[in-house]
Amino acid sequence: MTKEMRIEEDTLGKVEVPADALWGPQTERSRHNFPTGSYMPLAIIKALLQIKKAAARANEQEDQLPGNKAQPIIKAVDSLLALSDEELRKSFPLKVYQTGSGTQTNMNVNEVIAHAAQKYSDGVEILPNDDVNRGQSSNDIFPTAMNITSSVAVSDLQAAVRHLIKELKDKQDKYWQVVKIGRTHLQDATPLTFGQEVSGWVSMLGHDLNYLEKLAPTLLEFPLGGTAVGTGLNADPHFAGEIAEKISQVYGFHFNGQTNKFYGLEAHSGLNAVHGVFKTLAADCMKIANDVRFLASGPRAGYGELNIPANEPGSSIMPGKVNPTQAEALTMAAVRVMGNDVVIDLAASQGNFQLNVYKPVLIQAFLESAELLTGTIKGFADKMIHGLTVNEERMTELVDNSLMTVTALSPHIGYHASTQIAQEAEKKQTTLREAALASGKLTSEQFDEWVDPLKMTQSEAKRLESEH
Repeated sequence: MTKEMRIEEDTLGKVEVPADALWGPQTERSRHNFPTGSYMPLAIIKALLQIKKAAARANEQEDQLPGNKAQPIIKAVDSLLALSDEELRKSFPLKVYQTGSGTQTNMNVNEVIAHAAQKYSDGVEILPNDDVNRGQSSNDIFPTAMNITSSVAVSDLQAAVRHLIKELKDKQDKYWQVVKIGRTHLQDATPLTFGQEVSGWVSMLGHDLNYLEKLAPTLLEFPLGGTAVGTGLNADPHFAGEIAEKISQVYGFHFNGQTNKFYGLEAHSGLNAVHGVFKTLAADCMKIANDVRFLASGPRAGYGELNIPANEPGSSIMPGKVNPTQAEALTMAAVRVMGNDVVIDLAASQGNFQLNVYKPVLIQAFLESAELLTGTIKGFADKMIHGLTVNEERMTELVDNSLMTVTALSPHIGYHASTQIAQEAEKKQTTLREAALASGKLTSEQFDEWVDPLKMTQSEAKRLESEH
């Protein structure tokens, strides 16, 4: 069956549009001109809807738009925001890979609102450009939506990081006195406790969280009110401040409309800087996840120091296999974030003259990174770290067999003599204790007093315990 169509017209001429579609000719043109890639994120669509609602209120307040047009726009937006994501998507079919200013998506939103508003207008015509887009340009509206959605995404990510820190701190406290062997250069090193090791992970994430908290406010700056090139042509002087105030009430952030509009249209330095923290966080998460899965390797042919929870069967052929799947998900997400950082870095550099024209791909990459990190960090915290336990017997065995506890002898018998003992133990495959006593450099009582693995961890342990 042939789908019923209606004829609409824009500045380029007539366009056939599906009869039941809320969008208009500019959306329809974009659907056919740019069919490739993923859809524009719904978070951007919802932010644009909120901006249009706030703009209608501000325009009415400043006598730029009569109430019989502003109110139908507001009601139309409310009706659209009440839809499920699945229903909402039906009216917003455009792709990320379109014009670099996001103009087609802005017009998609304008057209849908204008059509939906007719239901509430008592016959008064609502126009996409003249009414819904009054005092606005895609060049300032789209980056405003970018900053709104990124602020929400960063807030969600911060919550996920705090949650992982809490789960790790529980393990840090529980295993603070459990001694294990340290490793540097992938070789045996002096002992530490597992709690101390975890405290390093906690501190890494704490630093990342601090970086996010310091840089996130740069996303609260709205280029709104700059219109086409930053001069504010056709926008009321109070427009940006009023919308920023209204949007702040919706999202719970203190957005600022009194910023340099030229900067806001041609640069996305804030998004670039914050995503740099995403990349740093991704690198730290990869290190932590790798440490966990390597220490849990085995259970019998690997390090075997940690026991990971079995969340699902690990193999389609090997019965009983348990794999560190949450660590794998987190590290894959980290790789993607690192790739997205290149995309964002390059996209942010393309602010040619008065406008950056890589906005859609920039915000898609940013939101994808935030979503991937938020979700995989939560999964890692709940389904890996929460159920993690230590194999204390294995840790003790490795400490007892290590040669690097010889470091405790160095202050007493000297570095050279201690080296000879360690080399002799390795050569003859004996314990360090046996080699030390055979050297005649110390007594068994002295060895037991000096080579105490727990005491070897205490200098830093006492300082950290005093801090927490």
